[in-house]
Amino acid sequence: MTRRSVTIVALLALLLAGLFWATAVTPGTSSAYIARITNNTDTAATAANFTCTGAYGVDKANALFQYPLTEASNSTSATDISGKAANGTYQGLMIANSTTPIACPRDPGRSYLLNGSTSYLTTPTQVTSPGTFTLETWFKTSVASGKIVGFESGQTGTASGQYDRQVYLSPTGQVIFGTYNGGVQVVTSPAGYANGAWHHMIATFSAGTGLNLYLDGSLAASNTTYTTAEPHAGYWRFGQGNLNGWPNAGANTFLTGTLRFAAVYSIVFTQAQINNHYAAGR
Repeated sequence: MTRRSVTIVALLALLLAGLFWATAVTPGTSSAYIARITNNTDTAATAANFTCTGAYGVDKANALFQYPLTEASNSTSATDISGKAANGTYQGLMIANSTTPIACPRDPGRSYLLNGSTSYLTTPTQVTSPGTFTLETWFKTSVASGKIVGFESGQTGTASGQYDRQVYLSPTGQVIFGTYNGGVQVVTSPAGYANGAWHHMIATFSAGTGLNLYLDGSLAASNTTYTTAEPHAGYWRFGQGNLNGWPNAGANTFLTGTLRFAAVYSIVFTQAQINNHYAAGR
């Protein structure tokens, strides 16, 4: 029973009691009573993690950048909503896609369609040797090849001299996440994800936790002994990059597919944070 219902029942009981007492008093006397009805104001609000924008807002303090990727076709800049003013740059052909269903359906806007030959996204500022990070994006593809995200010494082009901390698709659609430490060290999802459906990818790394790859909210692959990445300065890139020498990379390093809500964080996400971000986009 709600507070309002309890109040009404109590008032009716009070009125009935007053009526009984009034009829029982001695003739010629008088009486009075005072009644007060209190109704607390009802409030309603959207849960913080109900949308992808909301989930981003909860964790923006530890974000290096957060890109919804909802710009119109032919845009050159990807807006950073983390408050760090680290707007990204769309390289090559930029196409906006409004096809439904879409990842993060409660968030208005479009997604970023990559054509598999010229489209990719780069960050504006060079950073040095990130040792702890979380990579995140929603992706959809039917083509089993291409880089989803990586860290490279070159901001543009296809031949960066140093490249690691990357997630890419194998020719069988499996998702591979790895770093370089005098040699390539990777973990690989057992299942393939180039099935034309939207998937949520989170990859975390630190000296204490190693490599951990999460797909659609669940841990898909990990190795806690891989705790070192190559020391170099570079840029984060989504949708294309150098994969020379990396296992099961496929012939085309450009991603053919769609991305939405891409971000990098300076911490390792907890399982609760991963669950919140995945649920927000379903």
